[in-house]
Amino acid sequence: MGFWKLFQVASMPTVQVILVSVIGAIMATDRVNLLSNDARRSLNKIVFVAFTPSLIFACLAQSVTFHDIISWWFMPVNIGITFLCGGTLGWIAVKLLKPEPHKEGLIIAMCSTGNLGNILLLIIPAICTQNGSPFGDHNTCKVNGLSYSSFSMALGCFFIWTYCYQLLKNSAAKYNAMKEAKVLLKEPNKDLDSNEKSQLLNEPGQQKNDVVAPKVDPENPTLAYKKKASKEGKEVSSSTLIETLQKLLEELLAPPTIGAITGFIFGAVPQLKNLLIGDDAPLRVIQDSITLLGDGTLPCITLILGGNLVQGLRKASIRPIIIIAILIVRYIFLPVIGIGVIRAAAALELLPSDPLFRFVLLVQFTVPPAMNISTMTQLFDVGQEECSVLTMWTYIAGAFALTGWSTVFMSILT
Repeated sequence: MGFWKLFQVASMPTVQVILVSVIGAIMATDRVNLLSNDARRSLNKIVFVAFTPSLIFACLAQSVTFHDIISWWFMPVNIGITFLCGGTLGWIAVKLLKPEPHKEGLIIAMCSTGNLGNILLLIIPAICTQNGSPFGDHNTCKVNGLSYSSFSMALGCFFIWTYCYQLLKNSAAKYNAMKEAKVLLKEPNKDLDSNEKSQLLNEPGQQKNDVVAPKVDPENPTLAYKKKASKEGKEVSSSTLIETLQKLLEELLAPPTIGAITGFIFGAVPQLKNLLIGDDAPLRVIQDSITLLGDGTLPCITLILGGNLVQGLRKASIRPIIIIAILIVRYIFLPVIGIGVIRAAAALELLPSDPLFRFVLLVQFTVPPAMNISTMTQLFDVGQEECSVLTMWTYIAGAFALTGWSTVFMSILT
């Protein structure tokens, strides 16, 4: 396959994203005003609760079997490595560039979280059906490519809605704390009896003598303080453990995560799969309905992205150096790391012999950031404008990066 043909195939998903984003941007302008802030927020909640879980479940239940889960065991490991390496490089970029605290999670998410779903679903089958494809028979390549891409999408969503979800949730907490601090600083002191030392270190309602010293044994003066510190430490550690378990449970109960887990179960258990999948399945209408819901995910996310982009171009304050740093991490460092990881895994005989499977693993290191990041920023109401601007630049650069690296990957594997 020639370079320009490969460029057309690799750039097609990006062109689609840009075209739908432009429609969303037009709908969000003051003149049209169909995608206002409230409308985007409401639509985003529908995507989070209904569309995304349906898409994940439909892909997993239909295209993944128990045998696939066993034989493709390296794919979740590979995706975990992309998140680990990208997150580490993003953390280094944050420490070097020192952005605002509430943007740190967004930058790390952009560096670590790739679009492991619809980009692969478009690129891999298109490469398989082209003349001169190095991956064998067109039909066999397309079927296998769709299975690999669907498995990648499901795994990617699981990682995204646990790791990335927590990153942006923490960023939202920092952002809300900053807004509350600004409000407190601007709030005037209305106490007529106050002086310049009032409320200097004390919180409102706190008395000067509200700290009671523990009783001290003259023979062992440090014993009381040790007991008090030990008791406080136990209380803090137990409360921290409970909070951690609660957060883990919240993430596991997020609708996309539930969709992934349920999809794995239905795909791995033949009896359950036969109830929903196939022309003779008794509950086929349920699978068709779920698939119909899932088909609305990508258009809605992209429309919301375009709507946020209008505000982003007006209000976003992203330094060019941050955009450049994310592009370098995603399109230079991660693909080079990916080549090293896949070569090492192949040398250790950890991978199936199918070159298309290895190609999918390599492309996972090269894709632009996940569209679901936009969903999360809208969900937590933090960094929507900045996310839109970053997504626009990474997807424009991604068309060229995917083309170049795909050419390199195919030359390595053939």
